[in-house]
Amino acid sequence: MTAHTISKQHTPPPTPKNRVEAEKNSRALFRHFGVELKSGRKRETIQWVRSIPFLLMQLSPLAILWVGFSPAAAWTAFAFWFIRKFAITGFYHRYFSHKSFKTSRAFQAVMAFWGGMSVQKGALWWAAHHRDHHRFSDEPEDVHSPVRHGFLWSHMGWVLSGPAKKRQWAKVKELAKFPELRFLDKFHIVPAVAAGALMFGWGELLEAVAPSWGTNGPQMLVWGFFVSTVVLYHTTYTINSLTHVFGSRRYETKDDSRNHWFFALITLGEGWHNNHHHYPSTARMGFFWWEIDVTYWGLWVLNKLGLIWDLRPVPEHVKAGQPLGAGHK
Repeated sequence: MTAHTISKQHTPPPTPKNRVEAEKNSRALFRHFGVELKSGRKRETIQWVRSIPFLLMQLSPLAILWVGFSPAAAWTAFAFWFIRKFAITGFYHRYFSHKSFKTSRAFQAVMAFWGGMSVQKGALWWAAHHRDHHRFSDEPEDVHSPVRHGFLWSHMGWVLSGPAKKRQWAKVKELAKFPELRFLDKFHIVPAVAAGALMFGWGELLEAVAPSWGTNGPQMLVWGFFVSTVVLYHTTYTINSLTHVFGSRRYETKDDSRNHWFFALITLGEGWHNNHHHYPSTARMGFFWWEIDVTYWGLWVLNKLGLIWDLRPVPEHVKAGQPLGAGHK
């Protein structure tokens, strides 16, 4: 008698309790990898066809095998990453999501277009989903909680799901009243294409006026736009997937948000995530002088230039960890 036969003979018949437990374990496993089970059947939550452009973007850096490398292209990729990263952290996050400073209607539109060049959809879409994250942080309704849904789903799987692709203008009514913001949210492809065209044009210009730099339009498009954008994606996503898992907790919050200096460096200050969840409305995430917050420094410069104003500070009682007043949510 073989071991296989013995195992088969001694396997107990499934009971209702065993089936429930097995389905629970399977559900947790599939949810970790961005897949759900419903009524005992596997149901994909990722909209694969609609996600093809995003998935192709992840593969686009492979084009460097054809366009080659130049220091000019690499430095441009870093600079364009930095410029657009600041638009996400300073504008999409701290302004559109949390209203941590004020500005004019004209510069508000500039910020929305600038952020749109990051290829992370429109400011209204971004702010609505982020406000939900704070409302339901690390609860089942939080669409990108690593505590609830696992690393892969919280990092990028949720972006490809059906619910994540929907516009939720009702959750950002004070912003959705501006037609220019609604236009940029609906046609978010416009600033994205403009970003790619800018990089291609920059490369063509350098080839003409500085041929010794060894670059051209296609190379700059690949490095300055595609490589830069993919790095921008994943540095942004680390805040969703990793800063609720790694780091330290200075303040007791209802979620598992944490502070981590490394994530703060690669996200221009967003890594002081426990600070942020303790007091989301401030323009400054690095509460103390040793907490590097490059985004706040940039906002400070814009404030001095008169483009933005009324940057919300961090009250001393908030730094000390005392209970917040009823007016702070």
